[in-house]
Amino acid sequence: MSPVILAAQDPTLADFGKDPWWLVLGKIVFAFVFGLLATLLGVWFERRVVGYMQVRPGPNQVGPFGLLQTLADGMKMAFKEDILPRAADKVVYFFAPTISVICAVTALSVVPFGPMVSIAGHHTPLQVTDVPVAVLVLLACSSMGIYGIVLGGWASGSTYPLLGGLRSTAQMISYEVAMGLSIVAVFMTAGTMSTSGIVAAQKSATQLNILGVDVPAPGWYAILLLPSFVIFFIATVGETNRAPFDLPEAESELVAGFMTEYSSLKFALFMLAEYVSMVTMSAVTTTLFLGGWRAPAPITTVWAGANSGWWPMLWFFAKVVLLVFVFVWLRGTLPRLRYDQFMRFGWKVLLPINLVWILVLSGLRSIEGWETRDRLLVTGIGAGVLLLITLFWPSKKKELQPTLQEQVNSRPHGSFPLPPMDLQVPPSPRITRVVAEREPANVVAGSDSREV
Repeated sequence: MSPVILAAQDPTLADFGKDPWWLVLGKIVFAFVFGLLATLLGVWFERRVVGYMQVRPGPNQVGPFGLLQTLADGMKMAFKEDILPRAADKVVYFFAPTISVICAVTALSVVPFGPMVSIAGHHTPLQVTDVPVAVLVLLACSSMGIYGIVLGGWASGSTYPLLGGLRSTAQMISYEVAMGLSIVAVFMTAGTMSTSGIVAAQKSATQLNILGVDVPAPGWYAILLLPSFVIFFIATVGETNRAPFDLPEAESELVAGFMTEYSSLKFALFMLAEYVSMVTMSAVTTTLFLGGWRAPAPITTVWAGANSGWWPMLWFFAKVVLLVFVFVWLRGTLPRLRYDQFMRFGWKVLLPINLVWILVLSGLRSIEGWETRDRLLVTGIGAGVLLLITLFWPSKKKELQPTLQEQVNSRPHGSFPLPPMDLQVPPSPRITRVVAEREPANVVAGSDSREV
């Protein structure tokens, strides 16, 4: 078999665990360097894009096009004075930011960067490793990152970081649920939880049988499973604490939240963890919903070798950059949500929609082998029942708001005085007496000039 054919192959679970130690080490170093460089360039990219949106240049002084500005900022933070709060738990205070960074980088170990390639005579997949439950590894790394924020807020020994850590915990756990449920649809459609298997399942168009006619549908799950893709991406924005969900670092409310007492290199690690998480979740979204390292349909139609060799890494990085741009676009466009709005959106909107979508998808997959007439009948009945439930679902009656005068009358005795409701200043209750030397000589003091 020629190397070209091998290079075009999709990796399977049997292809892992056969590499020599130096090749495994090289893959690990590559994944780490990718996360680090993507973070450094991601900070520069965000500042440049937001500057363009706000009609200003952004960083453009340090290095060509300002590319070294992030490196200069990192060195500046590393050499700043490291302040340790007196009431802090020193061990936990030190390890909290490292937990966040390590968990974010570890998730890249099961992300496929490309197909089978030849490296120094060894045919190996462009992926550190893969397991039958690789997506659960991604979820586990994402969940473990919560501990870094929680422990950082608790170990600081201060009130503001503790409050920031608590609300960060609630935020990340809430959106972790929506993220996990949105991946269920991917499992059901791909038939595997292996990341390389999910990418392989999106390589060809899906055949849909509509009224007895096979209609080709896109292979990307972002189109085929559009509700899951939208919910998953919203959940990733909330999970990575990015605007408009950047409530853990809400400076106007929490004085930077859980990282208030951090400085120097530890603060830089927390900042690095946020951008590494953004890049990692963009790579995960690309793998699960955007076909992974495979080129889009127009390119594969014109160029047959687009998915062979090292070219797929270019398509993978392009998709990741596109998703990072969406993260930046959201930050430069939307205002921050209130905390109650954010939690209500996660539990009362995303979660119910996700459950209903999974139920519908399960029903559709369970009747795939039925006759066309039976499928149409069951689908029509289900759609009718859903429509009736939607129409006759009891709506919450809007409570009548008391009038302004009723609110004033219901105030308890001894309350603070109210300003005038008509915005007119009432006359003074004390009638000032007329001072003779300030009155004109031809004006006679009236009867209302008596002293009170």
